[in-house]
Amino acid sequence: MSTHTATLQHVLAAACSRVGLDPAGAEPIRLGENAIFRLPARVVVRIARPGQLAAASKEVRIARWFAEHAISAVRALDGVEQPVEVDGRPVTFWEELPPHRHGTVVEIADVLRRLHDLPILTGLLEPLDPFVRLAERIDAGTTLTVDDRAWLHARLGTLREQYRTLPPGLPSTVVHGDAWGGNIVATDGGRTVLLDLERCSIGPPEWDLVSIAIRRTSFTWLLEHDYRDFCHRYGRDVATWSGYGLLRDIRELRMTLYRVQRAAESLTEHAEAEYRVACLRGLRGPRPWRWGR
Repeated sequence: MSTHTATLQHVLAAACSRVGLDPAGAEPIRLGENAIFRLPARVVVRIARPGQLAAASKEVRIARWFAEHAISAVRALDGVEQPVEVDGRPVTFWEELPPHRHGTVVEIADVLRRLHDLPILTGLLEPLDPFVRLAERIDAGTTLTVDDRAWLHARLGTLREQYRTLPPGLPSTVVHGDAWGGNIVATDGGRTVLLDLERCSIGPPEWDLVSIAIRRTSFTWLLEHDYRDFCHRYGRDVATWSGYGLLRDIRELRMTLYRVQRAAESLTEHAEAEYRVACLRGLRGPRPWRWGR
């Protein structure tokens, strides 16, 4: 067992003990930005990175607010005071979803339309920060060359400046913040469910729409007719908006730095991170690029 895995197992056991759950038989679901485990009791345990207590607390509050407004989202486990913090890592507990799959573009469009129609509740959500933790990821990228690191910092600075004068678009709304089929899923019973609520905030709804549009314009992940279906169902083609290029560039940078963060885990991750940086730097030709999922 690696040191990282042993640390996660310790955090999992300690957190479960505090809330009266049995961690025996826990199975890892995903060990990415957050470590997620499934307990036999049909409870999902989410272990965030150190320093994310406020974000984890917000995610629980948002899930409960969504439930009050009939927005189908992952449900925080009732009867548990959470999050709990173990060795600086916040841990939250959730009801396990029934069998599910990635949402289709039509299902995603429907749930985003409902989400964007919610009232803006002062005090629950903060303004969108599309650059959150990006500088830290650049600094922590152990596989980056000195030149790539300098370029990424300069690129981040340029995008920050440009975002201050983002062209006018739709009125600000509640946004999911990381909308794609892995975070908007459909159960076998036909329910569409929002997952990963930590990036929910108040901001331009175009930020959510760009997450889908780039799958057609920047990569090769979405067929043209599927994207047309998405636009028709939502009622807007964000790619025609004058601010699209800027939000696209910011999203591409976020996706690149996610891979940079994972680059030390394997040669495959390292190669993908290098390729994405090269694409952003104009060294792999024009879009669409062939990024790995």
